[in-house]
Amino acid sequence: MITFHDLLPAQQSMLADIFAGLSQPQKRIPPKYFYDARGCELFDAICGLPEYYPTRTELAIMRLNARAMADRLGPACALIEIGCGNSEKTRLLLEALRPQIFVPVDIAREQLESSCNALARLLPGMPILALRADFAQPIAVPLTGLGQARRRALYFPGSTIGNFTRPEAAAFLARWAPLLGAGGAALIGVDLRKDDALLNAAYNDAQGVTAEFNLNVLRHINHALGADFDLAAFSHRAYYNGEHGRIEMHLVSLRPQRVTIRGHEFEFCAGETIHTENSCKYGIAEFQDLGRAAGFEPLECWTDERSLFSVHYFSLPQ
Repeated sequence: MITFHDLLPAQQSMLADIFAGLSQPQKRIPPKYFYDARGCELFDAICGLPEYYPTRTELAIMRLNARAMADRLGPACALIEIGCGNSEKTRLLLEALRPQIFVPVDIAREQLESSCNALARLLPGMPILALRADFAQPIAVPLTGLGQARRRALYFPGSTIGNFTRPEAAAFLARWAPLLGAGGAALIGVDLRKDDALLNAAYNDAQGVTAEFNLNVLRHINHALGADFDLAAFSHRAYYNGEHGRIEMHLVSLRPQRVTIRGHEFEFCAGETIHTENSCKYGIAEFQDLGRAAGFEPLECWTDERSLFSVHYFSLPQ
């Protein structure tokens, strides 16, 4: 019952992304390149850390409210999940919803295949249309595969929408609205604004797993593109940027150095950084306004008792 489509561009796209990012005044690497096989393992480890509250908090919200969320989405829907991860939260929703078809989208092939196989064993008979794709870009979802679903619903858990800047998040939702169509829906996990100390601790864990995850992106580039990054010459830095309402992750060059990728050299000064990820934090009303700007109507929001995290339900006009 699993159909797999690989919609990811060839490796040349990665090379172009890395060249473009490292050529900017503030050097950047897109966070999608965190997720090679080792990166997926490290992110799973991060989700279990005592300092990292988002995963366990969202999971608790799903355990309490998956039935209510499924009732909102309604029967016979096509559920499209962005960034399928290890699928624990998804399993709770799927068991309650029993969708007409499930469409997981992820950039990491091994993780996508593993999650789909596990869900197929858990829910035999549920059609799965797996798409390996970069969800930061427009995706040509094969609509013919969505069958006779009564409505299309987007599921975007894990606060991954926070990796986009606020304008990028609004553009992302606006891009999905036509695909979901009249009466479509969206269920989105959103990390909330909170005390700076709690945020900074979540991205600077005592065991150093987040630091290893951040540095692994350089290892991935070395392996995929034949680059010569010296991982020992960079260090992890993560901090809350109050002006922009987001955690920023950077890799800091510890000395002057030169990195070569496919014959092209990039110079680094001591203290210069590569910006690898944002994680934007929202107020509830703030995120609802962002959804409205993209054409969605906010109808419900579930939170935990400490208001650390939220899951928003939106619909599109009929």
